[in-house]
Amino acid sequence: MSHAIAHRLQLRLRPPANQVHPRAVLWWTLQASILWVVLLIGGGVALYFSNAPLWLVVVEAAVAVVAVADLILEPRLQYRAHRWEVTDQAVYVQFGVIVREWRIAPLSRVQTVDSERGPLQQWLKLATVTVTTASASGPVKIKGLGQDEAAELVDRLTAITEATPGDAT
Repeated sequence: MSHAIAHRLQLRLRPPANQVHPRAVLWWTLQASILWVVLLIGGGVALYFSNAPLWLVVVEAAVAVVAVADLILEPRLQYRAHRWEVTDQAVYVQFGVIVREWRIAPLSRVQTVDSERGPLQQWLKLATVTVTTASASGPVKIKGLGQDEAAELVDRLTAITEATPGDAT
């Protein structure tokens, strides 16, 4: 077996080994709650200032029930689905609750490695690591990492890609 074929066999799609940081559940809950709060407040204001029929009040109550269910379930399901792993050959990422997606970024194709922390992530000491390749599918993102874990991952990926021959195209 040639070295190239052996290398390709090692890069098969498989479930990555690592879960994101447990605080990612709170991060995803807070992100989703912003949308639901705006939606429910807008509906409540509309109901208050109009002579709304009873069925609109029932719809608003149903939206509130869906919001609570979504805020309880969706972040936990996302936590179970979102996984990542870095080997000496590639970055593996799996995500998606309803539509599950697996991505592999061979380290020989990595062009840049970035770390990002929005306001909620800074408050929760979380980060997102983005690995950019020449792939038409776009960058690979590992969301919900612990701040220190993300910094170590960026350092590790930078060191590995610097030592990997090739022009990353």
